[in-house]
Amino acid sequence: MAKPLLEMKGIKKSFNGVSVLKDVDFQVNRREVVALMGGNGAGKSTLMKILNGVYQADEGEIFLDGEKVEIRNVLDAGKHGIGMIYQEFSLISTLTVAENIFLAHEPRKRNMLLDNRACVEKAKKILDGLGIEIDPRKKVEELSVGYRQIVEIAKALSKNVKILVMDEPTSALTEHETETLFEIVRNLLKMDISVIFISHRMKEIYQICDRITVLRDGKIVISDEASKIPMDHIVSYIVGSAMDKKFEWIPRSYSMEATPALEVRNLTYRERVRDVSFSLYPSEILGIAGLMGSGRTETLLSVFGLLKPDAGVILVNGQECRIQAPEDAMKQGIALIPESRRVQGLVMDHSVKENVLITVLDKIRKYGFLKDRQGEAIVEEQIRNLDIKTDHMKKNVCLLSGGNQQKVVISKWLANKSTILMLDEPTAGVDIGAKTEIIYRMRELADQGCAVIFVSSELNELLAVSDRILVLKDGRKIQEIMRKDIEGEEVLQRAIQGYE
Repeated sequence: MAKPLLEMKGIKKSFNGVSVLKDVDFQVNRREVVALMGGNGAGKSTLMKILNGVYQADEGEIFLDGEKVEIRNVLDAGKHGIGMIYQEFSLISTLTVAENIFLAHEPRKRNMLLDNRACVEKAKKILDGLGIEIDPRKKVEELSVGYRQIVEIAKALSKNVKILVMDEPTSALTEHETETLFEIVRNLLKMDISVIFISHRMKEIYQICDRITVLRDGKIVISDEASKIPMDHIVSYIVGSAMDKKFEWIPRSYSMEATPALEVRNLTYRERVRDVSFSLYPSEILGIAGLMGSGRTETLLSVFGLLKPDAGVILVNGQECRIQAPEDAMKQGIALIPESRRVQGLVMDHSVKENVLITVLDKIRKYGFLKDRQGEAIVEEQIRNLDIKTDHMKKNVCLLSGGNQQKVVISKWLANKSTILMLDEPTAGVDIGAKTEIIYRMRELADQGCAVIFVSSELNELLAVSDRILVLKDGRKIQEIMRKDIEGEEVLQRAIQGYE
């Protein structure tokens, strides 16, 4: 039997004493597409970042073509023919396709000046090899998301890659773009390049992958040919029989006969949100589930005025309203806790006080001056109510833990007395204690009359906190389920995948 192209043996990795990878053995054969699957926090990204030199394993060995190699950084990985395409593209939009493909290793003339003609010719050769027609002289900012994905692949090929890691490569692609990507992956195999394909989309996994490896809790629980693992068994491997007991669902009472706090009718935004309608009632927690690229975030951004919908009507407390900017949403009592707190939710080099008060400056200003005492009273109340761990309110928010940063994001909207709260992945990147506090606070706010939308990839959290769950897929609402009718995480996982 031929040796595997890649073997990772006995890989262990811990962060701050928490074990993330536990003696993992992972392999990839020549001309093979391997699916790497698992729930959030299973260890997929950590394992691949070790392969790509971003992290160093605490223990374990890596072999390429049967020879042990040391991968100490990304440059080492590149020298060994390992490339990785992340969800967030690394392209510079103002440069051309050719310039991006050869960035930092541009063809040069004998006098060491850049050889632009050679750059364009070599880029065209790589793109032709992929079977794609893209003008190498075109600027990346003019390309669709699908073509940008292809430029990322071409960029990796320019460095003589042997193993290409693709992290959720279809999450932002249309169906046609996904088919094009799969054809490119098949061409990569003909070029003797193996692919590690990270995805949650099971139907796509079975379309393109030869073998499936599933990680759960830092361990590999199954690794076999895709044809030997029934699709409906994958959910069980990902979820496991031991369900997380940290969060228990508490049935709550609210009226669906009341006037909705928020009603969305036929909301449409390009191909990302397609004719989505739903109602949100006072004191209700409405969960929104779906894979990456399902339109969850875009739905919230459209309601909040950060995206401009192509169609749709929004009603607040039964009254139709025009929301063309976040200021309009705020006037209607709508708040958005965004997916990226560091980029979208906070001013990182400002204090806790400044971040909390940013939504209420007009309310505490008199004759152009801020009423400092009133402002500090508001901040003290929020610090106390959300139990924000900080030495003092003037401490820079960048010095707080992730969980406390998230509490500051929530507190600025509570200070504004918002009554409709939309939370996008509010527990991402926070520890279990902070997660529990955030979920408790959401229930408390709903009990006080707030209407809450909760978007999360963590199914156990959705099931713990939601009264009702909408399931989105490819921008459309495909199911609406009362929480009491969902027996467990596996049922919700099947709904997300589009099973009956």
